[in-house]
Amino acid sequence: MLRRYLIAGLLVWIPLGITIWVLKALVDLMDQTLLLVPGDYSTERLLGFHVPGLGIILVIAILLLTGALAANFFGRRLLALGDGLLSRIPIVRSIYGGVKQISDTLFSPEGKAFRRAVLVRYPHAGSWTVALVTGSPEHEVTDHLGHDQVSVFIPTTPNITSGFFLIVPKNETIELQMTVDEALKYIISMGVAEPPRR
Repeated sequence: MLRRYLIAGLLVWIPLGITIWVLKALVDLMDQTLLLVPGDYSTERLLGFHVPGLGIILVIAILLLTGALAANFFGRRLLALGDGLLSRIPIVRSIYGGVKQISDTLFSPEGKAFRRAVLVRYPHAGSWTVALVTGSPEHEVTDHLGHDQVSVFIPTTPNITSGFFLIVPKNETIELQMTVDEALKYIISMGVAEPPRR
């Protein structure tokens, strides 16, 4: 009986504690942006105490201003100029170019990366795993494999930030009705939190 109560308590507090810890870490990280604000305008100077979370407002404001700038003609020209400048610096070019290409792929509204979940055979023909579609190969890969291929990312359990990239025949995948969020929860939980049938 005592053991059951202990496990029930852990099941309540572990997710809650980890959620609070992650949120606090994010708020603390974003509050570091307040270092950009001159000391005379800090909350400690104006109010006499630190107000946690103001960094989130500053980050959102910076993102909105940058987005508004990038969305107009003048901003696009300025960004193209900055991209051209960064692409000429030897070490910066490789880091910035790779990160920019990945972020453009993942966050672009037109992008198809991580928009659907599929089942693929992995690590051998007798087993299946949940994978996220990242796109369809083009150019040289299709010269060797043909056009009926799909690129997938197979996240590892329970750390979904690492995983494996595979190119598999489209006809050897099974499209799932679950959303990408549901698929990630399913993977993180090691199959325990299976989403309900639609």
